[in-house]
Amino acid sequence: ALAVLGAAADRDAVARAVARWRADELEAAVVEHNGCAAAMRGLDAWRQHPQGQCVAAEPLLHRAASGGGARPAWRISRQRPLQGLRVLDLTRILAGPVATRFLAGFGADVLRIDPPGWEEPGTVPEVVLGKRCARLDLKSVEGLATLQRLLSQADVLIHGYRADALARLGLDAERRRQLNPTLVDVSLDAYGWSGAWRGRRGFDSLVQMSTGIAEAGMRAKGDDRPVPLPCQALDHGTGYLMAAAAIRGLTERLATGVGSTTRASLARSAQLLVAHGGLLEGGPALAPESAADWSEQIEATAWGPVRRVKPPLRIADTPQSWDYPASALGSSEAAWRDGSR
Repeated sequence: ALAVLGAAADRDAVARAVARWRADELEAAVVEHNGCAAAMRGLDAWRQHPQGQCVAAEPLLHRAASGGGARPAWRISRQRPLQGLRVLDLTRILAGPVATRFLAGFGADVLRIDPPGWEEPGTVPEVVLGKRCARLDLKSVEGLATLQRLLSQADVLIHGYRADALARLGLDAERRRQLNPTLVDVSLDAYGWSGAWRGRRGFDSLVQMSTGIAEAGMRAKGDDRPVPLPCQALDHGTGYLMAAAAIRGLTERLATGVGSTTRASLARSAQLLVAHGGLLEGGPALAPESAADWSEQIEATAWGPVRRVKPPLRIADTPQSWDYPASALGSSEAAWRDGSR
């Protein structure tokens, strides 16, 4: 972005440089230089935008059966229904990690893979609860071979990289299916799976700008600046949709022996929120924090003792619990846990 603007890394200098551009032209220029940017659009402008129309025509989740083979064993218990299942986590902030954290809460062996040196300061302690975190250099022969072995032994793959990232490593959808015919494959992108923006980089805050949510918040508050939602609602909502898709894929595989592919997008989740959420008309004020919002347990994380906010949902008679506290990236070996299937 700074290269496009020709500005120093200074807030005022950037503001002056941005003021010389049309919003949509600056957005296009940053994207052309492999950056992330979003011009603020209104709800009607997004509905009329070619990409908005493509997203509106897509299903909430793209689902398809794929592959097949012997039905993998899965002994389901009421208390830990996902125990023994292997979930390969190739995700980033925040939707994908929310999905895999949910699956870990019901017993899944979740193994997160990151490259050497990668960090997500400030968010890792929130999203790695219950997971083991390993590092692999996927540009090396050894690292890629290890990933392929993990993938061939996984029950679920959840990935949130750019749509072509795994294909560039030689792991496109067809190759993943060859390695693991019964895989439950769940993926995410920012701006939908059709249209000119289908491969565009993005994240929750940008999608709120593009789809009219931040502009609607600005109007509702009578402000003169974008007002996004008070949390990364698209990320969290899409994350739970992805977790539900993984569980649906597992139950179908248990019945039929057939794997599946599911694709979600932040932009399509935004459309769902706009269509059904009263948030954009102002809505009720946020409730004040209370002691009932917090878990009773103290978690011994790699960063010290913490108390978490309680999970936002529950399943009757099946409590969520996590086998591991939040741990630093790269703190585990890139291998499945003994005892997982």
